[in-house]
Amino acid sequence: MNAQAETRRDFDAGGILSALPDAVLVFDVDECIVYANQAAEQMLETSAAHLIGVKAGTLLSDDSPILAVIRQVRRGGASVSEDGVTIDSPRFGSRFVALRAAPLGNGADPIVVSMHERSIARKIDRQLVHRGAARSVTAMAAMLAHEVKNPLSGIRGAAQLLEQSAQPDDRELTRLICDEADRIVALVNRMDVFSDGQPLERGPVNIHQVLEHVRKLAHNGFARHVRLTERYDPSLPPVYGNRDQLIQVFLNLLKNSAEAVPEVNGEIAISTAYQQGVRLAVPGTETRMKLPLVVTIEDNGHGIPEDIRQHLFDPFVTTKVNGTGLGLALVAKVIGDHGGVIEFDSEPRRTVFRVMLPIIGHDSGKRG
Repeated sequence: MNAQAETRRDFDAGGILSALPDAVLVFDVDECIVYANQAAEQMLETSAAHLIGVKAGTLLSDDSPILAVIRQVRRGGASVSEDGVTIDSPRFGSRFVALRAAPLGNGADPIVVSMHERSIARKIDRQLVHRGAARSVTAMAAMLAHEVKNPLSGIRGAAQLLEQSAQPDDRELTRLICDEADRIVALVNRMDVFSDGQPLERGPVNIHQVLEHVRKLAHNGFARHVRLTERYDPSLPPVYGNRDQLIQVFLNLLKNSAEAVPEVNGEIAISTAYQQGVRLAVPGTETRMKLPLVVTIEDNGHGIPEDIRQHLFDPFVTTKVNGTGLGLALVAKVIGDHGGVIEFDSEPRRTVFRVMLPIIGHDSGKRG
């Protein structure tokens, strides 16, 4: 019993709070943050060193539910709970959470606020939607390859035969037929990447080498006019994935951001972090993998129109004049094949894409 009591006394309260999956913040009488655990750092996308001393009104909007529960606890002196509320901030976007607030003592003593993010279920729902979109493109790609490319080949051949005996004025039309046939075949070929039913070859991938490769391509090409910044966590373990496909994913995301930012003062930030990820099933297996590695791409572009946000990862959905709408559908498929999750938040001057991926570890060995 004495040994057990000694063990209990040796527990570090700060270590316990840091181990909790829920975000915990402590506010003083002036509504300034005096403590933030690790989960709070991850949720608010800011280190504890930057959070300590920050007034709640600076971090949050004036009508934030967090401020409301703090003041309610201060007035009543009792715990307060709010389920299913949204907290917003220019720093971290929107979070759908359950709030719990309680006083540490009486009167002017600090108030503890815990936040349990409810968006995990939303992430799972989105992942299923993205996989459904990818499956629809896969079926369409197989259908197009079989039903469209063969007839197009015949149409093009007939147009070439007609061109040999056509009058000069008519040759322009036969040339147009050939060009359009070639264009449609090229589009179908682009969709062939969705119809590959081969198992995904995966192994340890250094995510920072992937991102640095993509950054160099962007800097020397489509993102020459953009200020690119990196915020990497160098301690991250390898991703369990396919290097070439991950390069394609982040190249697509970075290109979309580069096309969305203004010509002057355009900015894109690429960051990596480790967080307590959700566990999701890997397609085609009974394995459930942890997704603690997060890659974030944030830009200061015009944002994603409200009317297409629910269908952003569907095929043929695009805001580009000459876009095909296959880029993000491909991204969703690749991330789904990796057993990962992609999500986004968007508002004018701030669009954030987050990709959560599995890492090399205990779980990756149980592939089934």
